[in-house]
Amino acid sequence: MKAGKRPIHAVATWVKRQPPKVKAFLSVVAGMTALVFLRFIVNDHDNLFVAAEAVHALGISVLIYKLTKERTCAGLSLKSQDLTALFLAARLYCSFVMEYDIHTVLDTATLATTLWVIYMIRFKLKSSYMEDKDNFAIYYVVVPCALLALAVHPSTSHNIFNRICWAFCVYLEAASVLPQLRLMQNTKIVEPFTAHYVFALGVARFLSCAHWVLQVVDTRGRLLTALGYGLWPSMVLLAEIVQTFILADFCYYYVKSLVGGQLVLRLPSGVV
Repeated sequence: MKAGKRPIHAVATWVKRQPPKVKAFLSVVAGMTALVFLRFIVNDHDNLFVAAEAVHALGISVLIYKLTKERTCAGLSLKSQDLTALFLAARLYCSFVMEYDIHTVLDTATLATTLWVIYMIRFKLKSSYMEDKDNFAIYYVVVPCALLALAVHPSTSHNIFNRICWAFCVYLEAASVLPQLRLMQNTKIVEPFTAHYVFALGVARFLSCAHWVLQVVDTRGRLLTALGYGLWPSMVLLAEIVQTFILADFCYYYVKSLVGGQLVLRLPSGVV
């Protein structure tokens, strides 16, 4: 076991010593390698989207276990849950008035669960909520997303309000995890269940991003044209990439901690 861990530890140590620019380059290379791997082993790229939903559901299950069995919400950001509920509500509205499908049902279940989590944090487990650490001002996320949605939104034949609402939920989803990352950065120590939940979000968003990127590659860009014209198609793809890279740093330290056999994740300064 020790012999098996030595090469991984050596690689992790080498990566840790590299300057930020080299780390960023290595992250891009790792991401591209993973995309190429998925390109050849997954025939139907819609399966990636299903897998993303499944991993997200697994993360929510971990969260439910933490709140019901551990009876604590320590380490969880109420503000991230509020933002998640907001973008899900906006996306559900768009689904009902624009393109009702199976994802509408999935989003309904996710919103119901998120509202339950918010209820538990606000009322049932309020004494364990780290309000002083959950200090990310959410208007730094909501206001820019709203302004960006006003400026760049779909060019479809739908009502202008619906198109702006659609864009708003896409942008907000990309940044909704920022308060959770800020809280973890403030505490520096992340207990296992919270770490599992955030890692599941990272994996789910990578799979969702891979779904979009590979779809664009396979259709040779025709998918972007189908989404409309102007900046909107590029912004959709960019939002998927951004929300993946926002969590990439945390996922690196999570895997490193897991390989090292540490149950509690300790974050160094600057991770967010």
